[in-house]
Amino acid sequence: MSEKLQKVLARAGHGSRREIEAKIAAGRVSIDGKLATLGDRIENDKSLKIRIDGHLVSIAESATEVCRVLAYYKPEGELCTRSDPEGRPTVFDRLPRLRGSRWIAVGRLDVNTCGLMLFTTDGELANRLMHPSREVEREYAVRVFGQVDDDKIRQLSKGVQLEDGPAAFKTLRFAGGEGVNQWYNVTLTEGRNREVRRLWEAVGVQVSRLMRVRYGDITLPKGLPRGGWMEMDLTAVNYLRSLVGMDDETVTKLAVEKDRRRTKANQIRRAVKRHTQVSGSGRRSSNGGGKRG
Repeated sequence: MSEKLQKVLARAGHGSRREIEAKIAAGRVSIDGKLATLGDRIENDKSLKIRIDGHLVSIAESATEVCRVLAYYKPEGELCTRSDPEGRPTVFDRLPRLRGSRWIAVGRLDVNTCGLMLFTTDGELANRLMHPSREVEREYAVRVFGQVDDDKIRQLSKGVQLEDGPAAFKTLRFAGGEGVNQWYNVTLTEGRNREVRRLWEAVGVQVSRLMRVRYGDITLPKGLPRGGWMEMDLTAVNYLRSLVGMDDETVTKLAVEKDRRRTKANQIRRAVKRHTQVSGSGRRSSNGGGKRG
């Protein structure tokens, strides 16, 4: 049976379906020497020669490939892209290196937003978690600047009209603060571009700080510093897989229990050290270049 090209390539670990669709649309993917188009379907035929950016790629789904998930504390100032022509830091700069696979970001945060990001080696898992039909809940801590009255709270809860359609917070809870600087915790079940900021702006309130603190039931790990990452255990991985209707993973790359504390401490130190180095070089390269983002 044939399947969509982007689905086959995602399952083989070449990126999320959205990433691959963008590459197909840009003319970067070919099948047996002919440019692929969106809507192309292929069969699992080993004789097919599929290339991405001219490089021959395998479409075989590795039976030994382990589904891995990282929780990463994204700092402000990082871009959610694999590389930046201006040399600015990206969320991929400090992730652990992989052989024969790659980390795929589950959604995005804009350059001025910090907090929890998930990365996985499983393209199908990433695609399902990002798809609006799954309605996976995201929670954000938001510091706003401006007067917030009961009418604005009602508007944000019932729905306001944005340029790409109506939107509303699923929940909205006051979390402290005085005067015009106040904190709220809000939840959404989709990941539209800058949606949290745009919702507040639609009622005349400016967001001065934004931080994602939860994705589904996965919360930002306590003690994880900015720029640090932590690999999720099998229970957390299978929670995410069950959330989007995928079979359980049975294998983990995490160290056995007695070594996990040492591994956790070491990986955090390495990630933060690399974060400091990359941030330092990013600041040096951006001197005189104006604001980021």
